[in-house]
Amino acid sequence: MLAKSLMTVALLAATTIAAQAQGAGDPVKGKAVYKRCVVCHTDTKGGSDTLGPNLFGIVGKKAASKPGYAYSAPLQAANITWTEANLIKWSAAPQKMVPGNKMFFAGITSKNQQADLAAYLATLK
Repeated sequence: MLAKSLMTVALLAATTIAAQAQGAGDPVKGKAVYKRCVVCHTDTKGGSDTLGPNLFGIVGKKAASKPGYAYSAPLQAANITWTEANLIKWSAAPQKMVPGNKMFFAGITSKNQQADLAAYLATLK
């Protein structure tokens, strides 16, 4: 009985670990998803801002903190740090996350693509 219980616990743990690994984004696929963003953003070190701010080094930074870019008041007041989780949430629906921000993008509906994009942005350091 104890062996069966231990085996069940081990199986559940392995399943949980596998599910977490599958939930992690793929930065290679994310670079392809990022092509949707280049209309408004750059992603190179020292790159200029365009319609939107340069996204190089975004992970770990406070939202609306890049000097010289004119962010919306709602985004400035949002007190968000750009973690991968927040980038996933943002890429899904920017206007839902911070109503009234300047980003005119409906969002990415695919959860995999959201995670892939966040994983790609995390590589930009």
